[in-house]
Amino acid sequence: MSSIWHNRPKLEMINGEMNSGTVVEHLGIKITEVGDDYLTGTMPADARTFQPYGVVHGGANVVLAETLGSIAGAHVIDFKTTKCLGQEVSASHLRPVSSGLVTGTARPIHLGRRSHIWEIRLEDDRGKLTCLSKLTLAILPM
Repeated sequence: MSSIWHNRPKLEMINGEMNSGTVVEHLGIKITEVGDDYLTGTMPADARTFQPYGVVHGGANVVLAETLGSIAGAHVIDFKTTKCLGQEVSASHLRPVSSGLVTGTARPIHLGRRSHIWEIRLEDDRGKLTCLSKLTLAILPM
């Protein structure tokens, strides 16, 4: 299989300067793996990400999903001539998470010249699907 990356994501850069001072850093999201056609990252299930019932807030799941899909999308395109912006995100929350890490994996469904569609699957520490998200990115000229 060939790689989807125009510029292969570099974990040190993404987890360092790229997300410093952002919601990504605040929530403890880390990019952990780059495959030929996917990007994986984690988010802690803790006080930063919980809603009042002691489980991960649905909005935190959406932040993780959109983060993974957006970072992946930005590395598929030539970011010297184009940029990608989130256009629509949806999430189906399937199972609550009350501890450990939420691990998400973003894979492309469609990589077009003007739009991308990414599927992001979030799982708990046991590998159980907790949220299924879809992200549409608009690809725009700089």
